[in-house]
Amino acid sequence: MSDPRALVAPLVVRWGLEPPAEDRLAALLGVLEEDATAPTSVRAARAAVDAHLADSLVALELDAVRAARRLADLGAGAGFPGLALAVGLPEARAALVESASRKCAFLERAIAASAVPNAEVVHARAEAWPAGREAHDVVTARALAALPVVVEYAAPLLAIGGVLVAWRGRRDRDAEDAAGRAAAELGLEPVEVRHVEPYAEARDRHLHVFRKTDPTPPRFPRRPGVARKRPLG
Repeated sequence: MSDPRALVAPLVVRWGLEPPAEDRLAALLGVLEEDATAPTSVRAARAAVDAHLADSLVALELDAVRAARRLADLGAGAGFPGLALAVGLPEARAALVESASRKCAFLERAIAASAVPNAEVVHARAEAWPAGREAHDVVTARALAALPVVVEYAAPLLAIGGVLVAWRGRRDRDAEDAAGRAAAELGLEPVEVRHVEPYAEARDRHLHVFRKTDPTPPRFPRRPGVARKRPLG
């Protein structure tokens, strides 16, 4: 394996991360490469440093993410962006929300291996996590679902003034319009679509940001699975 500390060092410098971050990010690369059960096809350290770590940490461009104290990452999978952001935001509590028990088991191992004290695994669907309601100032989602669906998942979990950050690729105006209509129904409003360059070869990478301005109606979240079957917007 390539030297993981050398691979992550430019990210530590780019984002001005505190000293423990280099060891923790390097350990994350190590567990990805060494654990054959890691739920991702990108496990080699040289590829994962860009595809996972750099892509996650680019959200630190956003002031709202930098200021986060309670973050929930939906569909956390192999831990990105949530676990990487927990490393970058040591003063924040990061809940890694994942419904698949196998992925949760990997996340627990990754947290232990990288010694990230401010991250915890929540074995639940986003729609079936009442303890998370209105408890977060940032909700993140990467490669989870269509944008209107992600908006519906996130809205009940955000406190007033909190933001959803959704990772997407090439812009899709129809999807964005549908997400805007869904957001209006859920108490959110679109704030910006930030074009980002997490690493040199990244193309058409965007962060979609929504802010919660009003309480989400009590009929949300709908039952698990309904948002995907009958998306708003």
